[in-house]
Amino acid sequence: MATAQEDYIKARKLGIKEYQKALSEGRYTYLPALDHMLEKRTTLNEVPVGTIEIPLSLVVGTVTEGRQDAFARNYMPLLDPTTEFGTKWISLMDYQTEHGITDAIKVIEFLGKFYVLEGNKRVSVMKYLEQPTILADVTRVMPPQSEEETKEVKIYNEFLKFFKCTSMYNITFTEEGSYQKLATIAGQNLEDAWSEEAIDDLRSAFINFSNVYLTTGGKAYTTITPGDAFLVYLDMYKYDSLKIPVPEEIKKNLSLIWKEIRIRANGNQIVFSEEPQLQKKTVIPIIDNIMKKSYTEQNPLKVLFIYDGDITRSRWINGHEKGRLELEDKFPGIVKTLACDCKDTEEEFAEAVDAAAEDGADLIITTSPVQMEHALKAAVKYPKIKFLNCSVHLSHEAVRTYYGRMYEAKFLLGMIAATISKDHRIGYVSTYPICGNVANINAFAIGASLVDPEAKVFLTWSCLKEEYWREYVRENHFSVVSGPDLIKPKNADNEYGLYTIGEDGTIVNIASPVWNWGKYYELIVQTILNDAWDAESANIKDSAINYWWGMSSGVIDIFQSDALPYSTVKLVSIIRKAIMADVLNPFEGELRSQDGIVKEALSPKLSNEEIINMNWLCDNVVGTIPTFSELTESAQKTVEANGMPIVKMEKPES
Repeated sequence: MATAQEDYIKARKLGIKEYQKALSEGRYTYLPALDHMLEKRTTLNEVPVGTIEIPLSLVVGTVTEGRQDAFARNYMPLLDPTTEFGTKWISLMDYQTEHGITDAIKVIEFLGKFYVLEGNKRVSVMKYLEQPTILADVTRVMPPQSEEETKEVKIYNEFLKFFKCTSMYNITFTEEGSYQKLATIAGQNLEDAWSEEAIDDLRSAFINFSNVYLTTGGKAYTTITPGDAFLVYLDMYKYDSLKIPVPEEIKKNLSLIWKEIRIRANGNQIVFSEEPQLQKKTVIPIIDNIMKKSYTEQNPLKVLFIYDGDITRSRWINGHEKGRLELEDKFPGIVKTLACDCKDTEEEFAEAVDAAAEDGADLIITTSPVQMEHALKAAVKYPKIKFLNCSVHLSHEAVRTYYGRMYEAKFLLGMIAATISKDHRIGYVSTYPICGNVANINAFAIGASLVDPEAKVFLTWSCLKEEYWREYVRENHFSVVSGPDLIKPKNADNEYGLYTIGEDGTIVNIASPVWNWGKYYELIVQTILNDAWDAESANIKDSAINYWWGMSSGVIDIFQSDALPYSTVKLVSIIRKAIMADVLNPFEGELRSQDGIVKEALSPKLSNEEIINMNWLCDNVVGTIPTFSELTESAQKTVEANGMPIVKMEKPES
């Protein structure tokens, strides 16, 4: 057994190694001091938390600058063992070995991290011994008030709600909304105190996970916390499975989802495939042809479509169903498809996937973002089956996402609307405030303004609790309206797409956006038939793939009525060609929001990420993006499934 002095020498070597690493990387070599970070700490609001066990991993520095140069950044000692400091450290190590350190240290907590006011050497000894926690008397210093909160402060404010409910410090996150997501998974909320049983369950589940995670490779991912990885794991596996420690099972499960964790560690990066990659870039054609899987009438490509609603009632699902039938017609005998509708529970979804797997399914397509959770679990269970989910913004390796650049069609429809509006007023009905939809609204508004600088787009939503969009249209006496994109499957009417309302109430459909789902699925299937699917993912490292195709691929288009003026049709034709040739984009150059200039003149077009995550409205839009509480229950589920990057939880204060 090593002596305390030998332990000090080992600890000092670790400290010197950390010191030299920090020096070579150009970082500060000693412990950070809170008083140096917060020059006016004593003027900030302090809250006594009490004496509790705190995670040693979150003890990151000292309060004052007096002793910081005695330790490297990892809290390992730097001074010679013969110094007074070294002698005291060695004595403390002896005491810990014989009796155990029980006296509480004193710390200041700031933004979820701890800075030691009294007990630095105790922290050093316990960190050297790799102890998980230490007893501490905690005082919290609240961050200074500012008009605009940083991301770090927003996450910390979410943590404070979580701490008030659980008194837990050891679960930390790097993304907003994570504490709410964790509470939901645990069957709790962030408003009421959790029961002791619920807290014990969470503590047990997290410890069981993090112990395996950190010992099997998790320490390599420094850009995320074990809490972040914990949520990734819970996307695929049941929360209850972690309450009872089964390390081998957790290790096995982790081995199947390391790619998902790497994507999370890489900032949830999404690679947008803007045009179909139908052919594999081959190096040795003969070998590739031998390895390529062939599909025939005797061995067809089997595709299952799983819908979360009724084909005969949902405009959206009905469009995908038509696309499925067109897909079979395009590849007679070679592609065999099957559809299951109304599979909206986890059990129903799992049963459908199990049956498809038993039948040898090659591809499973889900058409709503709310199905992503179920699709992820199924994709991990059946890694040989390819999975797709119709959404944007969601970043996963196991399930690819696909959507269309609908804003291109909306841009054209806005131009058409402005040519036929007599009073510069156009009604606009949007569906959900999710990623991509705000870009559709703004593209429409920009298109309208290019034709009529006085055009105003009056925005409402079809997913509000307290407002019915048809009443909004009637009450405002709009003569031109952009309604729901798709026609009703049953009892079809003209209140979809772009339509006019006459003085006598007569509705005439003028134009509409077109989702060519049959074409979309044809292109996706061709990537599989041509062996390009796997090749595409092989060229991408630690990022998710999102098919983000538009008019140039034929998956998005518009329908125009014969009643439109010749000049309008010609204008739209010219602009459509420019969009398809990628020489015109509505989000290029100067952009103005309701709050001012977003982009200056001559600015390049917005990136795909900026377009998809757009959370502002153009200056000629009259309306707002609704808050979460204003949405219907079904809309809330859809918004939650998209991670809620656009919607606010509460209305801003007036």
